[in-house]
Amino acid sequence: MNNNLRYALAAARLNTTDVAAALAVDPKTVSRWLNGRIPYPRHRWAVADLLHVDETDLWPETAPRYPALADGIQTIYPHRWAILQTTWRNHFNSATEEIDILAYSALFLAEDHATLHILTKRAKTGVNVRILLGDPESPEVAARGVDEGIGAEVMAARVKNALALYRPLLDAHGVEIRLHRTVLYNSLYRADTQLLVNTHAYGTPAAHAPVMHLTHTNDQGPASTYLTSFTRIWTTAQPHNQ
Repeated sequence: MNNNLRYALAAARLNTTDVAAALAVDPKTVSRWLNGRIPYPRHRWAVADLLHVDETDLWPETAPRYPALADGIQTIYPHRWAILQTTWRNHFNSATEEIDILAYSALFLAEDHATLHILTKRAKTGVNVRILLGDPESPEVAARGVDEGIGAEVMAARVKNALALYRPLLDAHGVEIRLHRTVLYNSLYRADTQLLVNTHAYGTPAAHAPVMHLTHTNDQGPASTYLTSFTRIWTTAQPHNQ
């Protein structure tokens, strides 16, 4: 399933028939693209031009592989929504020791049953899973809702929905959920030495902000800065056991 293409079509108010007509292909071909098949380059370029986006926004896996940008910096995704669900799942499934999640709600992960299953499975194999979410009653969560333009009540509701979805994880040994009252400048998703850091930008939903893929190589690298931040927030957060 190519959700990137699906969202882009919805934003452009186009359907499979519209795309098929513009590219002179069968609508069934476009449906196959939506279901995950990668088009030939000429079709990818044509679709990207039609939707006024970059080809790699629709098919991130076609992006050329370059060496790490700098020490510990692997790549930068233009938007969180540009990361395929399979990438998130593989990220957490690769963990053998630690999984850390720091966000206000991380609802997009909580709504993915496959990701919840992976977190539970990893915990059962001995991986420590720590989830830090915003306290829905805190002014920091309310302020973030206003910043994103969705409102304080909506943001608090998103956190509560996420907590309800994450709740079954607490039945697995090694999973702990805490609530923080912190102003976040980024969300963090860690699997051992691999970090996906979703930056926050004023007036911009986290899903539209960039994500950095970092590798923790040494105590002086950029990943170390974010891991230190996680630890400081974790030590001041309150356990959530409901």
